[in-house]
Amino acid sequence: MLEVTAEKNNLVFGEAHSFSLNFQRTLRIPDDDKTYPLPPGLGQFPIMCVDDYRDRVPQSWRERGGFFIPMYQREALWIRFRGRQWHPNAVKIGIGRVNAVSGKPWQDELLPYEDDYVVSPPQPWLDGINAGDGFIRQFVAMPLGMGYTVEAQITGEEVFGGIQIIVYEPVPGKFPDQPPTPSPWDDRVGFGLKSLGEVPPSPIVTRGAEMGLGAGGRMKQKIYPDRHGYDTWDATNYGRVDVHIVNSMMFREITGMEPPATPITAKTYAKHKYPWFDLYDEHLDDLHAPYSLQQVKSVKQMDEDKGFAPQQDDDSLEITDEQVITYDMDADKGVKPEAGNDKEQ
Repeated sequence: MLEVTAEKNNLVFGEAHSFSLNFQRTLRIPDDDKTYPLPPGLGQFPIMCVDDYRDRVPQSWRERGGFFIPMYQREALWIRFRGRQWHPNAVKIGIGRVNAVSGKPWQDELLPYEDDYVVSPPQPWLDGINAGDGFIRQFVAMPLGMGYTVEAQITGEEVFGGIQIIVYEPVPGKFPDQPPTPSPWDDRVGFGLKSLGEVPPSPIVTRGAEMGLGAGGRMKQKIYPDRHGYDTWDATNYGRVDVHIVNSMMFREITGMEPPATPITAKTYAKHKYPWFDLYDEHLDDLHAPYSLQQVKSVKQMDEDKGFAPQQDDDSLEITDEQVITYDMDADKGVKPEAGNDKEQ
């Protein structure tokens, strides 16, 4: 079994320098039926260990263990995978115990012919639920109990929230344990909030302590099928973890620390003409989006159904070709960033 540890706001599965992932703060793209390029990473969410705060967290957390991160209501995130080119891993992602790729109820087992996992590499990141041909709907944090989350819409209840992750190792001997040659790879550029100057205030509401993930705007992104085959993965050798999501108030109460600053809006980012990102990956296939996830209503649609006035700025953005940086995706070597680009600054 793979031990799961938190190191510098990364979840590491197994030994150091093996597979890891982190949760990236990002822009919430407009929910206007347009399909947007990939927004940047604006820094990692802090990852805190439940066991370090056992006397302050809910009983359900103590039973499930794991980690927790702070988010603002209607804030977006994406998950960054950091795998090894010579030794990939199979990864299952659940949101409120609904599989984010297949839309089916969460299962710990790795099942054949289910198309309910990604393989990293080549999958460098996941920004949302598998909702259509060549696009996803962005992960957006919403309080439990209001019916907005994917969990509520798929299962009819909101019990778990948060994010569930299982990472499987390949069958021994299937891939090298050491890199044949050094081949570091990275992904899209990140801009720290400080690079944008003063962050304007945002009308984000923080009620609802525990949160899950709802669906936001449409983003261009493929979810690649497994090119290695189900028999490649060792179903008995995996690491499993729950990641709870709390609002800023609960984060302060549990840790005594301040959460990250309120995120900037997509309109502010676009006004400064900072870059967006794309992948040249036409040679790679895309998993079919399940009907259940295609039917999930976005946060904006849920607002309309409940008769609420607009709760967020969803005015369309005009993004020029010059603002979009395109990476060339090579199936064997992963993402090859353009010279001078580094994702997280």
